[in-house]
Amino acid sequence: MGRRTILVIEDDPAIRRVIMDALRFDGYEPLAAGTFVDGEHAAQTATCDLVLLDLVLPGGDGLDLLAATRQTRPTLPVIIMTARGGEDDRVRGLSLGADDYVVKPFSVKELLARVAAVLRRSAERPNYHTEVAFPGGVADLARGQLRFDDGGLDTLSEKEAEVLRYLAQRPGRVVSRAELLERVWRLPANRVQTRTIDMLMARLREKLRDDAAVARIIETVRGKGYVWR
Repeated sequence: MGRRTILVIEDDPAIRRVIMDALRFDGYEPLAAGTFVDGEHAAQTATCDLVLLDLVLPGGDGLDLLAATRQTRPTLPVIIMTARGGEDDRVRGLSLGADDYVVKPFSVKELLARVAAVLRRSAERPNYHTEVAFPGGVADLARGQLRFDDGGLDTLSEKEAEVLRYLAQRPGRVVSRAELLERVWRLPANRVQTRTIDMLMARLREKLRDDAAVARIIETVRGKGYVWR
């Protein structure tokens, strides 16, 4: 396998240089962008295996960049690295599909370990063509796409696809929020509030055209979790 390419979107030249030097030393091929516009263009067009994304960028918010990237490249791994360590930013970043969230200041050693872990999880994901049927359409998890019987299309973020796959592989069983956090996000359940799951599930239901009040696909079991029907 060739050298993995990592896109570093960071506005601070000194921090960007340190990260890129560390990536090179660890055997990666780094690419760089220092503004929102350049970062958005690179994230959507560059050939890369993972994105390291700062949230405070000249010209825009990194979370908006993440949301835009998820629309066009739903399976591209993204690690947020930022001084904005507040709960709301963490929740929104994870809900938008970030694979990990690193708060500055962090050690280069920690960052490299997280990069390796996310790339390893990405490589371990099934690479075969995976489809899950649901009332009204089919979810193509390999492409991160929903195809509806009426011809409509929608996209799935990487986390949405992972959650959908995890639930669909366990039909009829209640899957708790804590289980989803530990098995899909690979985080201890006490690291992230459960509303992270609730927000993602609401967005996933909307994309599946599933009415929470009369759920045909994903049912909420109050106080327990979710069931794939």
